[in-house]
Amino acid sequence: MKKFIAIALMATAVASVHAQAPAGGRPAFAMSEGQLSGQIVDNNGKPIAQASVNLLKVIKDQATGKEREILVKSTSSSENGKFNFAAISPKEKWKLKISSVGYAPIDLAVDYSDSKTTTKDLGAIKLENDNRKLEEVTVTGRKALLEMDIDKKVFNVEKNIVAAGGTAIDVLRNMPSVQVDIDGNVKLRNAAPTIFVDGKPTTLTPDQIPADVIDKIEIITNPSAKYDASGSMAGILNIILKKNKKAGYNGMVTLGGDRFG
Repeated sequence: MKKFIAIALMATAVASVHAQAPAGGRPAFAMSEGQLSGQIVDNNGKPIAQASVNLLKVIKDQATGKEREILVKSTSSSENGKFNFAAISPKEKWKLKISSVGYAPIDLAVDYSDSKTTTKDLGAIKLENDNRKLEEVTVTGRKALLEMDIDKKVFNVEKNIVAAGGTAIDVLRNMPSVQVDIDGNVKLRNAAPTIFVDGKPTTLTPDQIPADVIDKIEIITNPSAKYDASGSMAGILNIILKKNKKAGYNGMVTLGGDRFG
């Protein structure tokens, strides 16, 4: 009986010794879990909402002997710029990675050695404005080969490389719904259309208009009184010439012959 009482007293004494704080050192943490908080602000001290805050644990890789980071938790700052992490071991080594749109990201090491409790408040964490000057951007737009409008179809000649160096006949041969026979006769809906140049009637035939000066050709199957008050059964082919006309002269020569010389 005496031996049992002695053993019980010794166990109680050992437990009491381990419960006390080490002499001359900082108090031992009563809990293995702590809290980490802070507030994210800008240069003017205003809170930054919805900033990304990542908590990483820094561990030592046993294979390489180097430190590496492991993402443990992630959150976003509230409307007042504050964030909070719970259930953090103060004995571990931690790092914060904070970023937000328009601000330079920062890495912040977390050290509990100077803290008397398991709760650590980092206070105001300032993010610097990330002002970057973008390089000049040139946007180049290209017209489609065929554009559909309410009352007409527009064929952009500059996109048709087949007609380069030819005449309007070569352009019309590549246009949809337009038929050109071997003699150069143009038909639209099985009838001869009216040829317009820049919205006005012309006496020129398509083989007399060089393709290099044509900007686009409009196929108007249901012309209004603007073009022809009497109407047109087949429609109108409105040839629109380029506005930046080059100075100089342009001409065509046609030669013919027969077997009689």
